[in-house]
Amino acid sequence: MAEATIKVLVDRPVGTIHRNIYGHFAEHLGRCIYEGVWVGEDSPIPNTHGIRNDVVQALRKIHPPVIRWPGGCFADDYHWRDGIGPRESRPRRINAHWGQVIETNVFGTHEFIAFCRLVGAEPYLCGNVGSGTPREMRDWVEYCNFPGDSTLARERAANGSPEPFRVRYWGVGNENWGCGGHFCPEDYAAEYKRFATFLFDFLPDAPLYLIACGPNGNDILWTHRFFEKLMRGRGFRRIHGYAAHYYCGTAGTATEYTVQQWYELLWKAARMEELVVQQRAILDGYDPHRRIGLIVDEWGTWHPPTPGENPRFLWQQNTLRDALVAALTLDIFNRHADKVVMANIAQTINVLQAMILTQEEKMIVTPTYHVYAMYVPHQDGQALFTDFEADPIALQVGGRDQELFGLAGSASLKGDRLFLTVVNPSVDHPQEATIRIVGASARGERAQVLSHEDIHAHNTFDAPETVQPVESALSGEGSEIAYTFPPASVTALSFRLT
Repeated sequence: MAEATIKVLVDRPVGTIHRNIYGHFAEHLGRCIYEGVWVGEDSPIPNTHGIRNDVVQALRKIHPPVIRWPGGCFADDYHWRDGIGPRESRPRRINAHWGQVIETNVFGTHEFIAFCRLVGAEPYLCGNVGSGTPREMRDWVEYCNFPGDSTLARERAANGSPEPFRVRYWGVGNENWGCGGHFCPEDYAAEYKRFATFLFDFLPDAPLYLIACGPNGNDILWTHRFFEKLMRGRGFRRIHGYAAHYYCGTAGTATEYTVQQWYELLWKAARMEELVVQQRAILDGYDPHRRIGLIVDEWGTWHPPTPGENPRFLWQQNTLRDALVAALTLDIFNRHADKVVMANIAQTINVLQAMILTQEEKMIVTPTYHVYAMYVPHQDGQALFTDFEADPIALQVGGRDQELFGLAGSASLKGDRLFLTVVNPSVDHPQEATIRIVGASARGERAQVLSHEDIHAHNTFDAPETVQPVESALSGEGSEIAYTFPPASVTALSFRLT
């Protein structure tokens, strides 16, 4: 394998990496909320007002900027008034989408806001368009945000929160092309306009950021049809974000896959770049000043049901392969910092590509969690143009010849601190590379590497540290620095400009 070259152009900024790119998604699904976030105030598991302390401490370390809640499909069958007031009086509903288990509603708006404040995240509430009404969502906004003496503000105060919650991010429905109502894009555009018209900015210094449902994957037709309807005539301008969903799916199972399936899943994940570029290009046609932000508010791996687990709970293990999916996806968002303003991985705890797994009083973090910890320095950094030259990896997907990148990553700058993250997808070849820093010189400071000799490696409750980063000093100084990236690895390199 030939030596690779990585060019980092210090004098060619792309844009500021919005910290919300590193957002999360927590749905009332399986054991994400109950057992994952919420154990109740009487639990022997240490908690703060019912919220697990170990989970809070772990999440604080990865600086979660925003958390989306309560769904997902759950959102369009959720009525927010069920989740306020004395917990013992809250109605017991059926979680129709996720196993038809009983939803006790003991975790509602106040509990979610408390969770966000404990971990340091902004709340992102997804409203009910599918089975709700504009009045219901409008009242939820008033309940959360109105600072005056209305009946709803008094009710919020009586429930323990005299001060407004100041929730800025509001999703106007979820997957309205599917579980959120099976709308065609034109009909959803009409519903979006109707709902958004009544979502008022009750806090002038914290105006709402309203997010419309975008396509399932890179559905170009949905986006065109939605905006054609939305912008017809004088155009409807009360829209601030547009959210696509993209699950790269699986190849094999969560923990059992061949080398070819390892590459296939990474290839599928890398198609996120096509979505970002093409969806932003379509948006630019309707919104040339980019007042509407492109969001990917659900993304990640979705493996087949795990034997022994309720298939509707979407619990899955999280291996080194999932970590590389997370890293290469975050690098795509970083490289396109001028195009993406928020992304929320699915999901935070015990569901799909989780950061954290819990089992009664036990808690472990996953390889994906470690990627988020390694990538924290990118948040709010100035993304720099990068060029990776490395021999591609040949593979087949669906009987067709394809190519996967040999190396890929992203770079950012804060002051004189240069930060470079790199994915080497090869399962057996270390990749020697020359890092060329164009427009500056730098001195190496430290390296963090997440890898393992077994590409199926993952953390368990019996072996919670099987996959974790290894840190070392980074040598080298000048405008060209050599580094060898281990096989099947995510690497984070820190430099100081000289």
